[in-house]
Amino acid sequence: MSITKTLKSREKPIAQAGLTAKGIVYCLLGTLAFMAAFNINGRSAENTDKSGVFDFVYQQTGGKIMLAIIALGLISYTLWRIMQALGDTEKKGSDAKGLSSRARYLFSGLVYGSVAVAAIKVLLSKPSGSGDDQQNLAQELLSKPFGQWMVGIGAAILLAVGVYQIWYGLSEKYKKHAQKASYSSNKEILLMAGKIGYVARGVVWLVIAWLFFNAAIHSNSSEAGDTSEAFSFLENAAYGTYLLAAVGLGLICYGTFNFIRARYENFN
Repeated sequence: MSITKTLKSREKPIAQAGLTAKGIVYCLLGTLAFMAAFNINGRSAENTDKSGVFDFVYQQTGGKIMLAIIALGLISYTLWRIMQALGDTEKKGSDAKGLSSRARYLFSGLVYGSVAVAAIKVLLSKPSGSGDDQQNLAQELLSKPFGQWMVGIGAAILLAVGVYQIWYGLSEKYKKHAQKASYSSNKEILLMAGKIGYVARGVVWLVIAWLFFNAAIHSNSSEAGDTSEAFSFLENAAYGTYLLAAVGLGLICYGTFNFIRARYENFN
């Protein structure tokens, strides 16, 4: 049996575990953002990022077990994306278009691998609040020759990701992930969660890109940031409370669509 066939035979349970964990993270992130919008239970946008999500889980009854399960799921998601990229389990091929898709899978795997590491760090030591990995990255880049240009290029990449997410949702390309779902009166409502979710996720990426552009222009790493800074930016905008609440609900929709993918996506 070839390596590709071996990977393919094990892909479904790994992908389902990964998508489920990803869905949980986004549902929690969206919930915390919504709570921050209306200051529910004293929640603020400043601690609404991946570390804030994992801290929140850790502090619940049975939090260590739940966080360990989420971490394992995120590791599964990372493995699945790497399998798609290196094993070409989706049969994208080796032409320019195929390599582009596989590179996107690899990038996704690396991103969620870092999220899994963040979960493990919280699991192994008591929560210590939100991190500032993006600011650290911007500071590191700015310290290099042509650092402002490198941060600017990073911002352009984030901008492209945000635009792609919004396009992917509005074009309804996401529906291909749930083609196995049997028709019902609720199917379109469930699939609508994908459209809302991808658009909301794209908005967050666009705001993060804007923060990085500002960091590049002003050569100030403190102006960069992750989701917590993006949520703070939205909250401080006109009608910010409702804007942040809407994005939070959108991220919950995105998390829900990951559950739908785990159930209905064709992994064969």
